Amino acid sequence: MPSPLIRAATPEDLDRLTALEHVSFASDRLTARSFRHFLAAPTATLRVAVEAGRVAGYFLLLVRARSSVARLYSIAVDAAARGRGLASALLDDAEAAARSRGANRLALEVRADNSGAIRLYERRGYVLVGRTPDYYEDGAEARRYQKHLSRTGADRPPPMDR
Repeated sequence: MPSPLIRAATPEDLDRLTALEHVSFASDRLTARSFRHFLAAPTATLRVAVEAGRVAGYFLLLVRARSSVARLYSIAVDAAARGRGLASALLDDAEAAARSRGANRLALEVRADNSGAIRLYERRGYVLVGRTPDYYEDGAEARRYQKHLSRTGADRPPPMDR
């Protein structure tokens, strides 16, 4: 399968990004207004993965000025596109974006009941650094992960056989 096209999100992607939020998350969703804000925010990197001409996933990365830690605020892949390595490709791109913005660590939160995402992050070298009870709107716990990013991208583990 060819690599997906990953590109900067545009205002034309807003409807699809909002739709992805609604099918991917039961609560704590980003709104079209939030996406519009992040498209213009200098501290945000919002990128989409496109397959067959359609946005099939995205990530939102936040980096504060003069900070060495970037935050993967959100990542989502359409259910129909899962299992083909799209989340991993988006994560590669997010890590590269974080490095290009001067970060040497990438931090994220993930629902404690999202076992698929947790497996991906742990396989990719993210380390559990804490837990936050009652983090999400519905009271779910968050697991907090971080990964040290090398300047060359050599921190990425080799691809797993499928």
